[in-house]
Amino acid sequence: MKDILLITPPFTQLNTPYPATAYIKGFLNTKNISAYQMDLGIEVILELFSKKGLESLFQVSSFKFGEFGPNSQRIYALKDDYIKTIDFVIAFLQGKNPSLARQICAGNFLPEASRFDQLDDVEFAFGSMGMQDKAKHLATLYLEDLSDFIVECVDENFGFSRYAERLGRSANSFDELYNHLQNVLTFIDEITIKILNTRIEEVQPKLVLISVPFPGNLYSAFRCAQFLKANFPNVKIAMGGGFPNTELRELKDQRVFEFFDFITLDDGELPVELLVNQVLNSHPLEGCPKDGVAFLDEFKRTFLLENNQVVYKNTATRHDYKQAEVGTPDYSDLLLDKYISVIEIANPMHSLWSDGRWNKLTMAHGCYWGKCTFCDISLDYIKLYEPIAAKILVDRMEELIAQTGENGFHFVDEAAPPALMREVALEIIKRKLVVTWWTNIRFEKSFTADLCFLLKESGCIAVSGGLEVASDRLLELIKKGVTVEQVAQVTRNFTESGVMVHAYLMYGYPTQTIQETVDSLEMVRQLFELGVLQSGFWHQFAMTAHSPVGMFPEEFGVIPEQNKITFANNDINFKDKTGINHDKFSFGLKKSLFNFMHGICFDYDLQDWFDFKIPKTKIAPDFISNCLEKEQSFTTKPNAKVVWLGKNPQVETFTKSKKGNSWEMMKLTFHNKTHTFDIVLNKTEGEWLVSVLELLSIQAEHKITFSQLKANFESELANFELFWYSKPIQTLRKSGLLSL
Repeated sequence: MKDILLITPPFTQLNTPYPATAYIKGFLNTKNISAYQMDLGIEVILELFSKKGLESLFQVSSFKFGEFGPNSQRIYALKDDYIKTIDFVIAFLQGKNPSLARQICAGNFLPEASRFDQLDDVEFAFGSMGMQDKAKHLATLYLEDLSDFIVECVDENFGFSRYAERLGRSANSFDELYNHLQNVLTFIDEITIKILNTRIEEVQPKLVLISVPFPGNLYSAFRCAQFLKANFPNVKIAMGGGFPNTELRELKDQRVFEFFDFITLDDGELPVELLVNQVLNSHPLEGCPKDGVAFLDEFKRTFLLENNQVVYKNTATRHDYKQAEVGTPDYSDLLLDKYISVIEIANPMHSLWSDGRWNKLTMAHGCYWGKCTFCDISLDYIKLYEPIAAKILVDRMEELIAQTGENGFHFVDEAAPPALMREVALEIIKRKLVVTWWTNIRFEKSFTADLCFLLKESGCIAVSGGLEVASDRLLELIKKGVTVEQVAQVTRNFTESGVMVHAYLMYGYPTQTIQETVDSLEMVRQLFELGVLQSGFWHQFAMTAHSPVGMFPEEFGVIPEQNKITFANNDINFKDKTGINHDKFSFGLKKSLFNFMHGICFDYDLQDWFDFKIPKTKIAPDFISNCLEKEQSFTTKPNAKVVWLGKNPQVETFTKSKKGNSWEMMKLTFHNKTHTFDIVLNKTEGEWLVSVLELLSIQAEHKITFSQLKANFESELANFELFWYSKPIQTLRKSGLLSL
């Protein structure tokens, strides 16, 4: 029994838990408040995609057999093969049955429907990814075939990472969702409610907190709340998470509170603590309703119903908790060994979102940049920037490794700050931790070759960032703070360090011309062809209510459609004054990118991707290569920290003679993880270098700056810059002597 039950409703990710409930549970631990958490999404998926689940699925769908299309008819005809193999495939995707990969790859094991038609296009790509990944990809296609069957024959709203998303997206009115909730339970609903009922009876909570991160979780959240109200009327129910934080800030519809008692906004720690105090520890004030909704009037950013009116209460005078005070996320109770890894396309970077178990952490609250005009920078979760100290962050990483047995981390920042990434990487290396991590960044010039080298050494395998529109005019309008040239150089630095790079790409930004869209595609083509970009995703610009474009549309040449808001408000329909139909570019942009990610079709004319006439690109075919060939600056910031990541060298002294003169030289032999190399210096410089490398070691207590190193050198020798930029030292700098 626990007083608090935390729920993530269907569906988010298959491979790892969405972290919101783990964050809140970790915070509640600091207050000695016990709670139980569940990812209802993965539990529903595992129930559905099981032998028993498929037997029920095919039985339910049989009533519509006459309405099936050819693909669904084929799947239904092969139902016995799906029922026979499903448990083994799921176990394989959970990492429990790796030997099945050989049978999957050998063919004629998995039943195949239309998703397998694309195999000819990507078969070659798995030579570099290996048999396990190829088998995961084939098993993913198998599950997607079943998903297609479910959508056509059982529940049109089903999706692996979302459910009934349409009902939650841009729902200015609650009417459609409310009416849908009056319908009988769907097949997916019945599985959801059955699992929820069992857990409620086991935990017997007094307060249920439902986290709704996305529109694709909203419908199921309401279904769960509806069930609880009907069957466990004494249990109080609250909603929080990304969706209400973003979309329910103007909530007015009283009917929402037929399902929920409270809806909280923004950082959840203090609002939840106050709700816990209200529900568990308080008694209704005299004259307040006996249903227990109105207690001592202390709330933080909370909607509730009073006198049949929706009211927003922010009466608590306490400040939100600092990030150092919220505790380490707690993943206990979650079925960590039962998540399933899938690979949708044969791209190593792209697979990170769906393959492998990642502990989710945040380096900093909010965004340190906070200027992009398409972004919801007016909301607290972005505009209130607060980094966490590197030592605290790495402490939390060690705690999570001990708790989960997993050393993979996904830092889910809006944009991880380069200076903090540097300190975290240094701390990881100093503690000799073995971790694998990736995060979201801005492609800014702080990511030098040296910093990228350091991040790779600490375990960073990938970064994602917004290139958005590959046009300097539009990047300036967006206030992105980067140029295409800068992005190219940063992606090169990461790639040469062995860190994969994913770019978020945008089309249809206000005032964007057709020429700029074509030129953006050419920029992207060149970045992929040169190998400095490994993955990407095009999305069409969406105007949101809390972004500068949404708040000041006249400044960006767009005309918004004004609707009455009683429920959700985020995406705003609009007309671009240019009158361009950007929708028509969607297929060609995405098809070209799919091929570029597989390393093919770079020689196609851009026109080949579109079935309508487009203008010729104005971008020179060597634009990106010219950006990359520009000489790097031979200057170093005086306050840059100089760090040596390598080992002490073996030293050999010898005498060199020329034209009757002789002088002593020193050969330093270094061993790193992949090779051995030598550098040769005169003896005086060699002795200085050997002595100083110990001081520059990452384990050294005090870090030495470039200016201090220069002063130290020039107190004994001459002209430090000539020495620092010499070929021997450049060789050493490429192997771990870093200026950060």
